[in-house]
Amino acid sequence: MSLSLSAQEKPNIIVILADDIGFECFSAYGSEFYQTPHIDALAAGGARFTQAYSQPICTPSRVKILSGKYNFRNHEGFATYPFEDKTFAQVARQSGYSTAIAGKWQLSAGDLTGPDRAGFDEYSLWHFAEHILRGADGGIPERLPEPFTNKGSRYKSPRLFENGTLLTDTDGKYGPDIVTDFLCDFIERKKNEPFLIYYPMMLVHAPFEPTPDSPDWAKKDPGRGSGEHYRDMVHYMDRMVEKITAKLEEQNLRENTLILFTGDNGTPRQITSPFPGRGEIRGGKGLMIDDGNRVPFIANWPETIKPDSVIHSLIGFADFWPTIAELTGSKRSPITDGQSFLPLLKGITANARPWLFQSYSVHGPSSAPFRCFTRDADWKLYSDGSLYNVPNDWLEAHPVTGPEGEKHRKRLQKALDQVLKDVPKELIDWETSK
Repeated sequence: MSLSLSAQEKPNIIVILADDIGFECFSAYGSEFYQTPHIDALAAGGARFTQAYSQPICTPSRVKILSGKYNFRNHEGFATYPFEDKTFAQVARQSGYSTAIAGKWQLSAGDLTGPDRAGFDEYSLWHFAEHILRGADGGIPERLPEPFTNKGSRYKSPRLFENGTLLTDTDGKYGPDIVTDFLCDFIERKKNEPFLIYYPMMLVHAPFEPTPDSPDWAKKDPGRGSGEHYRDMVHYMDRMVEKITAKLEEQNLRENTLILFTGDNGTPRQITSPFPGRGEIRGGKGLMIDDGNRVPFIANWPETIKPDSVIHSLIGFADFWPTIAELTGSKRSPITDGQSFLPLLKGITANARPWLFQSYSVHGPSSAPFRCFTRDADWKLYSDGSLYNVPNDWLEAHPVTGPEGEKHRKRLQKALDQVLKDVPKELIDWETSK
């Protein structure tokens, strides 16, 4: 039975995607080192998911969440979106929603029409640049034209494009403040119509630099290490979330707005964070272990999601597309690899997904191995046959080979085979030959 809402009940939707931060950096998930009170408040008033998984690195996660498809179906290159695949923003726009995006783009080098092609009416974004752009024939790379040869800063005195125009008044200002204020203005202007906001945050990606709240904001103190500045940035990220929620409350929009907060991959590997129960966790960005792709996922929708809910069902990034399609009342049948989690938000767990699939290769099999697995909450099976009991082996150092894991191997192998039949043979050959 569909749980789609009538036109009068359509909620506003805000998807917030933090950059380079795993579950261990949130006090809502048990950290005593980082303080994220405003994100914690969203969890206390809504639902905290314990089994949410991104891709291990940036572009694969961003393409997957927008398209609702596994990366092996639509990989066109790093920092590139396959615009033939409809995004969740296009689905919302076709259903009568006003749409906006702000923060980090990195999906259409040199093309300022990219956000509109992806379904966004308005944008305030950093990073339309790449140093080189591969030629159309795959031959000699060509330089991008000005002003796209320099991506510039995303933080202090940022290089931002807003609705097709390079901003020229950002000297001394802080990028996250500018884009968050842009979204707050959008909320105020669109308060009388349903809207969808996608906020792929710039925080807390390297370089690790002072924020306006840091004691060395005026001049960076080289005596403060990366870990100290990273912590400052985590706390400022939390403040940006509070700024969004405060604007919703000011405009009396809070009750009918669904906020979905997550992260695009694990914490950078140069960051090590103390974490109760494990001593410390070294960031796993770029790795397929939990420290590389287990991320926070918090959903808050007053009067709809039961406060202080903890949901252990599996969530993958492909699931956002069908969920948003259902929420916006789309008449299009979702053709994605995801499964709507709207029932979970309403407390219905009967048909939650029993397993999750993930494949990963940064630049394709010519430059890095293609790896894939299926998993449930506890067990994880790679296509090379290695099986892990994750709660007892976080770093996947001890594959399970005995009879203890056979029933789990058979179950997950069946699910893995179901997906692998669609994976190009050359990718499978690449992995199994390594």
